[in-house]
Amino acid sequence: MLIDEHNRVHDYLRISLTDHCNLRCFYCMPEEDYAFMPNQQLMQTHELIALAKIFVDQGVKKIRLTGGEPLVRKDAANIIQALGQLNIQLTMTTNATRIHLFIDVLKSAGIRSINISLDTLQREKFLMLTRRDQFDQVRSNIDLLLQHQFAVKINMVVVKGMNDHEILDFIAWTKHHPIQIRFIEFMPFDGNQWKSDKLVTLQEMLQIIQTQYAISAGEREPNDTSKPYHIEGHLGSFAVISTMSAPFCSTCNRIRLTADGKIKNCLFSASETDLLTPMRNGFDVLPFIKASIAAKHPALGGQFSNDLEKINTNELHNRSMIAIGG
Repeated sequence: MLIDEHNRVHDYLRISLTDHCNLRCFYCMPEEDYAFMPNQQLMQTHELIALAKIFVDQGVKKIRLTGGEPLVRKDAANIIQALGQLNIQLTMTTNATRIHLFIDVLKSAGIRSINISLDTLQREKFLMLTRRDQFDQVRSNIDLLLQHQFAVKINMVVVKGMNDHEILDFIAWTKHHPIQIRFIEFMPFDGNQWKSDKLVTLQEMLQIIQTQYAISAGEREPNDTSKPYHIEGHLGSFAVISTMSAPFCSTCNRIRLTADGKIKNCLFSASETDLLTPMRNGFDVLPFIKASIAAKHPALGGQFSNDLEKINTNELHNRSMIAIGG
């Protein structure tokens, strides 16, 4: 098992297939003309599968594929099918623009749950936020997933003055659709212009929702990052990921593997451990993995505290979200 110095067992691996994306969301990608990694710098399919197997041998039970946008990678189908052969729970986070091209692959690989990034229900605003006219395709593919009985979670990053007024619209969506909306507090990353006055906290979100709905707290799993809630009479539900105002670091079981083969033991960690280079040079990478997990900070990568107004994004040492993989 992979256990850190704070006695947290790490059995959930998030693998970024690529830093490429066909959208340009501001909080994820710093600029339109982003310098993507060259192909030779990325984990090749056999390397990615080999690393995944090492993690599975060390007790990883769940793997989530991320990006960038994972489904823009040319060999995404091969990777999905290969990982589907491992005895783990396989899932994915996607912007859903290409789901219709992969629905059969996802089903054959045993994927039954998909997280979809969608920050607005307004077509014009979607174009403004993503700089791409893909709204109708995304909505169509969400319906397609539901038709095929996938569990669908919608990730909405809430930013004050941008889409916080849509919170109730997303809640209304759960009335007749068996989806879970996950409202995510805006988090600071390289180049995403985070400021504390743009943050909508857990409590602020709940106050907005309770102006129209009576809510009840749902049951949380041991390592949940989200706090689930239910509304009577709704087929769906909602949850809040309160990374900034109410962190959940004490129960974290997550490991991140970037598309260029570096392990990050926390989303906010300043340091990374290269696994790809030693693997290509014939070294056993397990000691590197164990050392990285053991060195994990107790909370938030050791870079900032809950005093939100004191966070200076210019002093943070991290990648942009698209280069981490979420």
